[in-house]
Amino acid sequence: MQATMTYSEVTVTPTPITAGEKVTVRYDGLLNENGASKVYLHAGVGFKDNWRDVTDIEMQSQSDGSWSAQLRINTTDRFNFCFKDCANNWDNNGGSNWSFEVHNGQMYS
Repeated sequence: MQATMTYSEVTVTPTPITAGEKVTVRYDGLLNENGASKVYLHAGVGFKDNWRDVTDIEMQSQSDGSWSAQLRINTTDRFNFCFKDCANNWDNNGGSNWSFEVHNGQMYS
């Protein structure tokens, strides 16, 4: 069963995240409220402030006014992200960013 984790302005699907899966991140937060014409998902993997494989993905505008991007998570390290607009304004969740555990998909009995 595919679940979704929603914070007030961010939705991540599926959750829990399994390494190798494609993940969809939707955003309808501060940058959107301030009229951003483009929003980018700034994402990487790793622990705390030690992000690796950092990338900026241009998000697609959705019919409901939110923004959406997809990416594949190919590691069991934490998935970390925040957002920026084309004027280089950032939404980093009050300095905490957003962070999700990624598991290997192994089931234990």
